[in-house]
Amino acid sequence: MGKKKPTLDLGGLGRLGRCDLYNRVFCLYDDYITKRAPFPERGDKKMTSNLAEKLDAARHHILFQHNPRNTDGFITIAKKCRDTGEFTQAFFKPDALADHLTHVMGEDVFFSQNTFYRKARRVETVRQLRSLYVDLDFYIFNYAPDQIIDWLEQDFFRRAIPEPNLIIFSGQGIVLIWTIEPVPYMALPLWQAVQNYLLDILKPLGGDPKAADAARIFRIAGSTSSKNGNEVRVQYRHDYQYTLREIQNEYLPELKPKEKKSKPGRKKKIVHLFNLYTLHAARLQDLDTLVRIRNGEMPQCREFALFLYRYWSCCFENDPRTALSHTLEFNRTFAHPLSEREAVKATESAQKAYLAKSDKEANERAKAMGYPGAGYRISNAKLITWLGITEYEQQHLKTIIGTKEKNRRKRLAYHANPEAKKQAVTEYRRKKGIRPMEEYNQARKTKKEQNMEILKKAMEENPKASIRKLAQITGISKTHVGELKKEISL
Repeated sequence: MGKKKPTLDLGGLGRLGRCDLYNRVFCLYDDYITKRAPFPERGDKKMTSNLAEKLDAARHHILFQHNPRNTDGFITIAKKCRDTGEFTQAFFKPDALADHLTHVMGEDVFFSQNTFYRKARRVETVRQLRSLYVDLDFYIFNYAPDQIIDWLEQDFFRRAIPEPNLIIFSGQGIVLIWTIEPVPYMALPLWQAVQNYLLDILKPLGGDPKAADAARIFRIAGSTSSKNGNEVRVQYRHDYQYTLREIQNEYLPELKPKEKKSKPGRKKKIVHLFNLYTLHAARLQDLDTLVRIRNGEMPQCREFALFLYRYWSCCFENDPRTALSHTLEFNRTFAHPLSEREAVKATESAQKAYLAKSDKEANERAKAMGYPGAGYRISNAKLITWLGITEYEQQHLKTIIGTKEKNRRKRLAYHANPEAKKQAVTEYRRKKGIRPMEEYNQARKTKKEQNMEILKKAMEENPKASIRKLAQITGISKTHVGELKKEISL
């Protein structure tokens, strides 16, 4: 894979224990880092006996995934209310998070796997993508934890999927976590494609598709699950940081860009999905940016903005429940938000439209009416009009822009990089079928030589023929016959 993966020294802590940042905390885990302790049975609460140990477990878990040396953005800590099921969230930088854990440790404490550029846990506010993960709800198939681990180690790890860095015992199921070198939000399409691949491979073991979005939170070590009272614990397997491209190249060969010229025909589905992720993610980010520019003031377009947000979020998340949760959170960013009931009611049709995309009859009806299929495809011109987006606002958006803004960006890009303009003009000419000058001149020369031979033969067979007659015989224009005849006479 390019980098050499470290291996754990089973006789001691090896490279993992020598990391200065984690030296103190890893000592607490010496037993199950080196010995790979078995999963706890239901009701087993012997792992940590006091709050101090639980806090150390939680701090180490967070630091292992969010190293302060390369973590940018806010980490979300969420605590679930046992009575209502709703989450109370707080946002911290890594260096301030450890001190806050004392106030939240207990039942149902979660933290985000990626970071956010502002205090809002949504896909479009992601700052860094730092982990890949799959939540395995194997209990629905009546599998035992040890059976799942054996199955993973024998048939999956280092074969179909890379070995995870850590495994979280979340109470009923387990969560596999792969830490990656941090990448920005712009890498979200590739991240989601790799994430979906891991999920598809692990579906037979209960992989949960609803836990595959970039804003996901999972239980933190040392906390307990209110579902069964079990303590959450973590098994650390190695500290090697993967890269997205590394996993892509080794496990997802169909995503590799083709070096040779692509052949005509239907493209692979994964390429199409790859582009859709880019569009939906950018659309969501544009809505979020628009609300921030307007300081939450969305007069006469709150309902439409919420409708768009829920629809695009459904398309991106592939999970209507998560999409609704994020839509309600987006609603709270308005200066004058709708009530939760009003927001749900105003956006119901967005979820119906999303579900219709997977309905055969709905797609057939849409095609019969002249549409490409079920679902909404709203042009930028309509979005700009209906949301009342100004030219100034368009300058801060990614995809919801008009022709004028698009041309402005082109001019700026071409001014900064004249070669890019030259290349763009060349590509435009090729699309129009205009050949390069060298190729065009060579074709003219070849054609002229062919016409010369045709005319010579016609003149030999008809020595007294006029230019008009020769033009009729050869099919060459009179003007060209005259020019060629002069050259022949020289």
